[in-house]
Amino acid sequence: MLPWLPQQLVQPEELMVNMSPATESLWALVRPHTGEQVSVRPASRGHGSDVTALVECERGPVFVKACRNRPGGRRASMARERLINPSVHAFSPELRWHAESDEWIALGFEVVEGRSSDFGPNSGDLGAVVGLLDGLRGVPLPIEAGDWQETRWDRFAPEGTTEFFRGDTLLFTDVNPDNFVIGERRSWIVDWSMPTRGAGFIDPACLVVQLLAAGHSAEQAEEWAARCKGWVDADASAIDAFAMATLRMNKRQAERFPEAEWLGAMAEAAETWAGHRGVADPVPHGAGY
Repeated sequence: MLPWLPQQLVQPEELMVNMSPATESLWALVRPHTGEQVSVRPASRGHGSDVTALVECERGPVFVKACRNRPGGRRASMARERLINPSVHAFSPELRWHAESDEWIALGFEVVEGRSSDFGPNSGDLGAVVGLLDGLRGVPLPIEAGDWQETRWDRFAPEGTTEFFRGDTLLFTDVNPDNFVIGERRSWIVDWSMPTRGAGFIDPACLVVQLLAAGHSAEQAEEWAARCKGWVDADASAIDAFAMATLRMNKRQAERFPEAEWLGAMAEAAETWAGHRGVADPVPHGAGY
């Protein structure tokens, strides 16, 4: 089994030494941690990083994530991932080091061996995926996460329901097949760029929409979510409100970026889920939120 890289994002021609002029200052920054660098295997630019790569080096392989050191979302997400790692080492690859200069911020993670998970209806990976999500509920809320209140769904929520989304559970929130790595003996959650604090049912609810997009029925998807205590303990009205907010959020995203087919698929999945739960969106399609 190979060191994990998002399979659909790695091209054969990328399996080479790649020390481009644009990133020479990055490799110089991390060299005190890596020693001599033999090769770089790019994985993906990703949403929260400018560089993600497996680096073969003098001190052993390391998975490097880096972004330009500029104010904004990418820098903030890298900071959160660095801060949260010690609290989730049971679920995530270990952060070995971090480095920062005026130009770059870089994180160096242990390399884990596995593959991206499969969310399809016949997948044998879902037990591991649900086990990881359910296990997060037992992680004490790190002090760093005290100010990371989950609010992204608030503007899309039915009036008077945002309090349903509050809580003290550490949330991952970036639930998708590539962020769950399945190994022979254990599995991991990777890419902690958006951890927040909120209600315990939110991560399982995010899984429901992903499973619908992967071909599950609404009933099947919710049966998987029901293996998580956060879902079981939630009020049905809270889940209904979140289903509505998720529908509105995904519709808005699909309208803003019509060229992104995956956003359209997520909007369809969210609509199926809202229909299953019997919640209808009173805001006309295209009206905005």
